[in-house]
Amino acid sequence: MSTAPVPARDYGAFRVWAPHAQQVTLRSDGAEHPMRAVGEGWFALPEVPAAPGARYAFRLDDSELWLPDPRSLSQPDGVHADSEVVDPARLRQETSWKGRSLRGRVLYELHVGTFTPGPDGRGGTFDSAIERLDELVDLGVDAVELMPVAPFPGDRGWGYDGVGLYGVHAAYGGPQGLARFVGAAHRRGLAVVLDVVHNHLGPSGNYLGMFGPYFTDRHHTPWGAAINLDAPGSRQVRDFLLGSARQWLVEMGLDGLRLDAVHELRDDSERHFLAELADAVTAWEEETGRPLTLIAESDRNQPGTVTPAARGGLGMDMQWADDVHHGVHAWITGERSGYYADFGSAEVLATVLERIFLHAGTWSSFRRQVWGTPVEPDSADYDAHSFVTFLQDHDQVGNRAAGDRIHHGIAPGAQAAASALILLGPGTPMLFQGEEWTASTPFTYFTDHEEELGALVSAGRREEFAAMGWAAQVPDPQLRSTFESSILRWQEREQPGHAAMLQWYRTLIALRREQADLHDPALAATAVEVLAEGTVLLRRGGLAVLAHRGPGPLTAGPRAAEVLASFGEVTCGADGTLALAGPGAVVLRPAR
Repeated sequence: MSTAPVPARDYGAFRVWAPHAQQVTLRSDGAEHPMRAVGEGWFALPEVPAAPGARYAFRLDDSELWLPDPRSLSQPDGVHADSEVVDPARLRQETSWKGRSLRGRVLYELHVGTFTPGPDGRGGTFDSAIERLDELVDLGVDAVELMPVAPFPGDRGWGYDGVGLYGVHAAYGGPQGLARFVGAAHRRGLAVVLDVVHNHLGPSGNYLGMFGPYFTDRHHTPWGAAINLDAPGSRQVRDFLLGSARQWLVEMGLDGLRLDAVHELRDDSERHFLAELADAVTAWEEETGRPLTLIAESDRNQPGTVTPAARGGLGMDMQWADDVHHGVHAWITGERSGYYADFGSAEVLATVLERIFLHAGTWSSFRRQVWGTPVEPDSADYDAHSFVTFLQDHDQVGNRAAGDRIHHGIAPGAQAAASALILLGPGTPMLFQGEEWTASTPFTYFTDHEEELGALVSAGRREEFAAMGWAAQVPDPQLRSTFESSILRWQEREQPGHAAMLQWYRTLIALRREQADLHDPALAATAVEVLAEGTVLLRRGGLAVLAHRGPGPLTAGPRAAEVLASFGEVTCGADGTLALAGPGAVVLRPAR
């Protein structure tokens, strides 16, 4: 299988890959034109210019159905309607931004539709999100990670049922709005990462299979037939995905991609698609003169995901570390159901903070099998910054029955302790929107499907949680009120309790930037001491984080030379020992 670099796309010409068709007709601004076969399943019509703003669609053979372009950047009237010609070169805003490595930096995950109320109070847009970027700069984060913005049915949704891997959801502002957002972020020194879904397409508006062998029954995923990465026709499908990545990183000027559930990219090729993508991104870095980042979501607990492609790995720069989340969440909350079953103790917490994976060739009671491979603390191929760690993310909040956040069920001091372990821990930390000020709003699962599909989704959601006894807590994802309940209330930030947590997060992020001991990416540089089942001491170089979950007091802490920051009622004895009246955290420079 050839791995030649994907060439730059000509956005001014109409082309479509349709190997299943004998004839393709183009409809552009109402006029119909037969296209010419130009080889390898491609059809083109160079004499008809693709002028920005033109509306167009394709008809395959004698079908009566007009289809949107699989490579459409814009679907102004929805996923079933005509596409709109967009040239990203005309949208991109020039700035002085030179890019930055995101390893070890602080990421901030947000959902465009709920990040702000938007101009009418009914949902956010790229432009309304721009108005809040200065707050993220003040917080101290380095990069914004956008949840998927690919076109999907209706106006509201998480984006993981998108059907256009090149497009931008119209309700958010389309590709024009995204370009403005990227430019505004770059002018403020913020990198932009986009969450993309290559492992499946949503059920409504997915016309790819009509055009060609984009899917294969050779493999199956939770969503059905897998994306075709290794069956006949897969070269063009792989190029389709590579072209999408190139558009975001090169043409649109984004700084990285977060790749959803890469374990569902089923590929038995000699060279896995992700390794090919990693090599392509390396070439694009040279072309653009900017560092570009690939972040994988994977539940396999395989350090090979972040091992360079040249050394037999998949070549990702970073991967999400769910075990770290589970270890911190279960320890601080006491939850043990589902995939938290093997987590919760202080010893397990120490393990994930020091070694990232709990399941590393060990038995997973949730999966009922041996799972994972150990992370080597002295590996030359990856380090602690190769793993994205978080206390909250869209899945761990939104896939709860009521979309409740961790701080809705624990004391502020407990959240302060947990957040200190993440933000001052060894990984690349990520926050989830509103976490930093203990937002009162949930982050629920919401959709806007057509009536029949929507009813099935609502029923499925109730059934999913009924087995756990939580059916009464499940909001109907199809109701607009479910979506609107998740929109952040930015005015809360000024209220005393919310403001105190916001200041704590600012302090932790500032310490992460200022303290050289926290910059070391070596896993071996992190050590965790279990002082009691409810108290741990995280050491990184000459700094330490004392995290106490409570509920009772911690009557004696480690001998301290200097307290750098604290949250909770802290007293220092004459002999330098510390005491916490309840849940909380202390960042200190211990006495030698």
